[in-house]
Amino acid sequence: MTADRFASPEAAIAYMKRVAVARSGFSSWLDIEPITVWQGQSELLLTMRPEMTQHHGYAHGAIVGLMADNACAWAGASVAGDVVTGGYTIDFLRPAKGARLRARGAVIKAGKRQVVVRADVWAESDGTEPVHVAAAQATIVPTGIVP
Repeated sequence: MTADRFASPEAAIAYMKRVAVARSGFSSWLDIEPITVWQGQSELLLTMRPEMTQHHGYAHGAIVGLMADNACAWAGASVAGDVVTGGYTIDFLRPAKGARLRARGAVIKAGKRQVVVRADVWAESDGTEPVHVAAAQATIVPTGIVP
């Protein structure tokens, strides 16, 4: 794995809030909260709102997909700097019903031209066990822009 691209975990979170959330209309509207972005790992949290659901009341697949995609990209960014997603696959395991979605990403292999990352998404509600709702794998591509 390549070296960390941020000076500290706090610097990584500040960058993600300033760039990956604030400059992304969709992520900003969703109010995604980066929890961890460090050493090839990421964790992000989303508080669900009614307008993020589909007709059965579950989190819309696009929302679950965004959480997996961001978890992969943010884990990749922690080792490769600024990145974009080259592609990802996702398997929806169960309906995503809960008060929050939590996603965790982990770098599998970081190279100069691509970073392969795995992510998992859970639906959470207070007083219940988290439910594993999706698993994804992505190819993340460094842009060459240094954060």
